Amino acid sequence: MNAKKSLFFVEDDLSFGAVLKSYLEICNYSVTWIDDGKHAISAFQEGIFDLCLLDVMLPHVDGFSIGRQIKAFDPQIPMIYLTAKSLKEDIITGYRIGADDYIIKPFDTEVLLYKIAVVLKRSDNTESPEDHLVQIGNYIFDPVLREINLGDTKQLLSPKESALLKLLCEHKNELLAREIALKKIWGDDGYFTTRSMDVFITKLRKYLKDDSSIEIRNIHGSGYIMSEKCVN
Repeated sequence: MNAKKSLFFVEDDLSFGAVLKSYLEICNYSVTWIDDGKHAISAFQEGIFDLCLLDVMLPHVDGFSIGRQIKAFDPQIPMIYLTAKSLKEDIITGYRIGADDYIIKPFDTEVLLYKIAVVLKRSDNTESPEDHLVQIGNYIFDPVLREINLGDTKQLLSPKESALLKLLCEHKNELLAREIALKKIWGDDGYFTTRSMDVFITKLRKYLKDDSSIEIRNIHGSGYIMSEKCVN
């Protein structure tokens, strides 16, 4: 299994930052998130990162200044700006600093995921988007596009369905603890979210029902195990 790629993420919008960090982690990236420009450089210098995601409008130190300092420290680090600043002058500034891409908010997170993969591959540091594909019995699961394919049949998944199936795949033949899944996907392990996850597990079983070798077992009080049975 390939090691997780490490992303350095600077964004002062707490709501947006938390959502995007969670999404990227579900998609198998390690994310260090900084929400104030004045802490960005010291945090960057303390870690080892494969790519930077930078906002521009930040408190204390703006993203362009941070980008320049990062490039001075590590000229080869890939960099993508994620910002609402859409003026031509700002876009040109970003590329002059050394950005590999400049993405204007709002944007589609799935498109961002592919752009990250392309930029990392260009730097010879990561897999292509196709390497995210996961074989589950006779099915092919694409967590990026959130779909399960069986021959010519395609089943689209909701974000939480896809995130839950991805966790089950990562823990294949092992116990996926209920609390881990609930906190990572729902951010809560209360009674109502527990019942919600049971509904999602039922949906995943239905989506995978055409391959009798796939089994998702409920381990009472503990969690779930997804496995492939030997079928004669």
